[in-house]
Amino acid sequence: MRSLAMLKPVKSILYSVALLLLGNGLLNTLLTLRGTGEGFSSAMLGMIMSGYFVGFICGTWVSGRLIRRMGHIRTFGFCASICASVALLHLVFINPWVWLPLRVIYGLSFITLITVIESWLNSQAASHERGRIFAVYMVVNLGALATAQQLLRLSSPQGFLLFVVIAILISWALLPITLTRRVQPKIPERPKSSLRALLGFAPLAVASAALSGLAMGAFWSMTPVYATQLGFDIGGVGLVMSVAIIGGALLQIPIGRFSDKHDRPSVMTWVVLLAALIAAGMPFAPSHEVLLGLYFIWGGLAFSLYPLAVAQLIDQLHPDEIVSGSADMLVMHGAGCAVAPIAAGSLMTAVGSHGLPIYIACVFTLLGIYAIYRRRHVTALITHTAHFEPMVQSSAGALEMIFDDTQRDLFDDPSFYEDDERERLASLFKPSNS
Repeated sequence: MRSLAMLKPVKSILYSVALLLLGNGLLNTLLTLRGTGEGFSSAMLGMIMSGYFVGFICGTWVSGRLIRRMGHIRTFGFCASICASVALLHLVFINPWVWLPLRVIYGLSFITLITVIESWLNSQAASHERGRIFAVYMVVNLGALATAQQLLRLSSPQGFLLFVVIAILISWALLPITLTRRVQPKIPERPKSSLRALLGFAPLAVASAALSGLAMGAFWSMTPVYATQLGFDIGGVGLVMSVAIIGGALLQIPIGRFSDKHDRPSVMTWVVLLAALIAAGMPFAPSHEVLLGLYFIWGGLAFSLYPLAVAQLIDQLHPDEIVSGSADMLVMHGAGCAVAPIAAGSLMTAVGSHGLPIYIACVFTLLGIYAIYRRRHVTALITHTAHFEPMVQSSAGALEMIFDDTQRDLFDDPSFYEDDERERLASLFKPSNS
């Protein structure tokens, strides 16, 4: 009963999230399958899918200005209408060079929707309940993404029905949030970015965000192509995607909690190297069933990497740095995601379908080598131990929900501020008045 009471102020937002991510998760996989059926090359599909992440990055800069100008509800309605119509426009213009700008527009609109949702969740949740509400939000998020893959079974990707379902789901996401009578929150000014400062004292976290994006962007964009080329039917493609997402949902927490109690860089190193090893073994899987098992374990490891990087970053920051630092991490992750489909798609065109797991294994191996180098030659400056929270790529506002009062109390210890250089760096992250 207490949990239900905690969720009452945000239940309409969670309903909207579920519907929105059902539509978005289905569209991302459907476009890859439809493009494959239309004869688009893997390299061309990679370029199209990278457009989404390019829009995502641009949206991190535009969304705040748009929300401050229009308000949360009107911005949500405006961007949801764009997303629903763009989904249908893919049917009207079946041309890769038209799909590319459509994906950019969709990505920009979608990150704005996520920014609306997460800033609203942040304002509606009591400070001492934000961590638990964020956990529920992540369950809804990952659950909707996994369920969306099973909607592929409703019809053939070569038809129109699935595109209509996507437009309906995104349109329905408007209903709960526009019916709410809750007061709309104010969105704060975007904090001043200082990626250069982050690279100075948290390079492993930044590198992990960027390289995890290089791997996960390839997973989201090119795995449907890979599974199709291996002989999976449409339902099987959805199953491959769902298994990896479910693995990420179930294994993130035990991996993260283990990292809370042990040396986090060491845990990150083992996670990334194991993920690389499993990806390298995928081309040798003797059956589809074994490949599904590998994807489940790989998903648990790979989905853990970005939140581990965020936790590693928070280990080395104090409150003045966290919002801007997390925004920079999001941009780095998004940049990696934007490059990944093009790189993976080009490799798949050159060497065949197994170019995808080979690409992912190489990316994770590179990160693992860098992590080992950092551990052996550089001592990280740890101010405290942050609590791991499962998460996926979202908006910078998500960190406000993670960073509840319990974690903020850790910074009351004056010893965190004994380093004059750290206090100087903190001044770089104060909100900009521009």
